[in-house]
Formats: sequence, C-alpha cells, structure tokens
Amino acid sequence: MPAHRTARERARAELTVAIKEEARIQLADRGAGGLSLRAVARELGMVSSAIYRYFPSRDHLLTALILDAYTALADALDAAVQTAGEATFADRWRAAAHAMRDWAHAHPHEYALLYGTPVPGYQAPRDTVGPAGRVPGAFLGIVADAWRAGTLDPPDPSPVSAPHTQVRQIIDALELPDLPDDAVVAAIDAWTQLFGAIALEINGQFVGSFDPADDYVAHAVELQVHLVGLS
Repeated sequence: MPAHRTARERARAELTVAIKEEARIQLADRGAGGLSLRAVARELGMVSSAIYRYFPSRDHLLTALILDAYTALADALDAAVQTAGEATFADRWRAAAHAMRDWAHAHPHEYALLYGTPVPGYQAPRDTVGPAGRVPGAFLGIVADAWRAGTLDPPDPSPVSAPHTQVRQIIDALELPDLPDDAVVAAIDAWTQLFGAIALEINGQFVGSFDPADDYVAHAVELQVHLVGLS
C-alpha cells in the first residue's frame, strides 16, 4: 500500500478488503443468490447504512468479487505458463490447464461464481469482459506463440466451420490478428473441453466413475494438446 495514502484512505481500503472477505464467506455458505449487504455489515459490526458507502448495491459487491476472481485465476494461469518458461508449447498448455484445475479446487465457490449458474437478477457490467477474457486468452496466447514459431500443426479442421464473424471478433478482442481462424476455433474447442471436465469434477459428477479424476483430467489435457496442434 503506498505510503502517501492518508489514514482515512488506508482505513477505507482495509475495510473494503474485509467486506469482500466476509462476502466470500457468505458466498460459500449461501451461494451468490444469498449474498446480502446487510448480513455482511452485521458480521463486520457495521451499521447497515455504512456499507452502502463502499458498495451501493449487492450487484456492485458481486461485480467486485467477480473481478477479483477472474484476476486471481488469470494470474495463476500466467504464473504457471511463466514458470514453464522455455518448455515446449504443449507443456505450457499442460501447465495452464492444471493450474486452472488447481485454482478451481482451491476456490470452488469463486469458480462457481464465474462459471456456474447465473445469479438471478444480476447482469455483469462491461468492465468484467476484459478480466474474463484473460482466462481463455492465456491458452490462446500459447497457441499464438506456437503459430508464430512455426510449430503449430492442428489436425484437419472440422467440416462444420464456426461463424467467421464471431471468430474474428474473438481474434480482435484478444489482439491476435495473425492467428488463423481454424487455430482459434481449435483452441476454443480445447478450452471448452477443459472447462467442461473441471466443471463436472467440481460439481461431483465424476463420483462413482472418474473419482479421483487426476488420471482422467490428465488424459483430457493430452487430447486438448493434440486437438490444438501442440503435440
């Protein structure tokens, strides 16, 4: 925290952190739909009217939690890829994929907030789009690096092609203008497979079959590496 902040600014920043920490506790206990500003204020010993000076509504608090979660997950993926360093592009994908799964296990309620059932009555504002894009962007960045290095070799594209306009919108949003459409679609296919496997595991859908799911997820990641053309 910068030293030049006033005591009031430091106190406000500390209380903002405390509010979000208590909100995450409620998130785990009641789910996003049960989050209540008044309940958060009560647990922190605040009068209910005071919390609205920090977060004007429940939706503002939800947005803050979502932004924090997207940032934390994306930072975990970036750190995993950076740690992989000069490893092959396939190993970088593997590192990011397993980092995503590890983060989901460590933060299941925040993961559900990002990728679970939509919260009734809540509509995420535009300022969540950029942080949200960092997550698939971490994987697409690996694909882009492999393409530029001349080592990307995806299988033949599916005979059913994705809508060109939507693909180009993704490419433009992630500032990857030199990446061909087929490579982007393959990367998104692989990312959605990873997301699906993690979602099924986190929601207990592998109980009685692939439980624990370590070997199955590792198998799924290898399929993703092949699908993208990194193997």
